Amino acid sequence: MAGDIDYLEPHGMAAPGGHYSHAVKAGALVFVSGQLPISANGERLADKDFQTQVRQALANLATALKAANSVVDKLIHVRVYVTDINDWPVFDKLYSEWIGAVRPARAVVPVPTLHYGFRVEIEAVATI
Repeated sequence: MAGDIDYLEPHGMAAPGGHYSHAVKAGALVFVSGQLPISANGERLADKDFQTQVRQALANLATALKAANSVVDKLIHVRVYVTDINDWPVFDKLYSEWIGAVRPARAVVPVPTLHYGFRVEIEAVATI
């Protein structure tokens, strides 16, 4: 079974901050770990506004999908963690602009805190 699983560390992303892979290919699926607003050079954008954090997390998600030979159009499920549910309308607008006509299943989950003071984290499952 291990031969059917590929652990990916995409080019153009900072190394994971813990013992995990940014993305894992298993069969025809790709599982993307929670993407935080961290730039490719490792800069943590916790001091940036919510919109900037969302755009960076979405860019990281797209990079992880590309490394797995997938694209945004193949997303099946997206789970979003936000530290302030009042940011949901802003997130939804940016997300809809980013994803276009595609409408995967999605959950937006309010949480009390995220690593390093970030305001958003995004994980996903897609087909290849």
